[in-house]
Amino acid sequence: MLLAIDVGNSNTSVGVFDGESLKCELRLSTRRNATRDEIAMSLERALALSGLSFDDLGAAVLACVVPPVLGPWRHALSHYANLEAMVIEPGIRTGMPIRYDPPQDVGADRIVAAVAAHHRYGKQAKDADNFGIIVVDFGTATTFDVVSPRPEYLGGIIAPGIGISADALFARAAKLPRVDITRPDQVIGRNTMAAIQSGLVFGYVSLVEGLLSRIRNELDWPSRVVGTGGFAAAVARDSDCIEYVDDALVLDGLRLIFERNSRRKK
Repeated sequence: MLLAIDVGNSNTSVGVFDGESLKCELRLSTRRNATRDEIAMSLERALALSGLSFDDLGAAVLACVVPPVLGPWRHALSHYANLEAMVIEPGIRTGMPIRYDPPQDVGADRIVAAVAAHHRYGKQAKDADNFGIIVVDFGTATTFDVVSPRPEYLGGIIAPGIGISADALFARAAKLPRVDITRPDQVIGRNTMAAIQSGLVFGYVSLVEGLLSRIRNELDWPSRVVGTGGFAAAVARDSDCIEYVDDALVLDGLRLIFERNSRRKK
């Protein structure tokens, strides 16, 4: 089975694939000072929750946007699971040219998500033509990534995530309380908590809608929007701008890229 790992700034997503089937999905905290041994223990315990062990794994693929933990992750997999992970980095075959300057500045997770989104949603049986794709990933930062129908990765937008926005508001406004980021019943808040929640939730929905509108105004072809990450479902509920919500997008992209590079080596 294939172990797919996406190390993000706040969380690390782990998936185990049996062929194309995602057998389990796990979530770990990303700790920038974690050692090889700590990573191995956390991963081993998480796998055990799904009835799996290191012995069940035959290969690993890894995307990491936190440089200090890339080495410990690779060493943990090598030392404890006897796996030499394929790392998503320059030189890996993605099947998608990167039209970004310079290409290596694009986060590995963004490229992986773009590859998976085009594969899943760029062409469907009912379509006469290929569609472009816009991926909106709601992580620590909210990123918008644009893929042409060809496909090519064209670039995108990086905005503060909703959690960062909330933290900045509470840190800078001494009289405002910290609130849970949940959807209020109406836009006009009748108390301070509801007013803050409205600004965060509906304000963020409007941010996403506005940026998607501006992106589409610059495109010469039809596009579909795929949302992934923690806040995607909430935006999709309050707006029709997100056409698909796919929480396993990055993990499936890791599988696709691993398979493409494995075939090339044969």
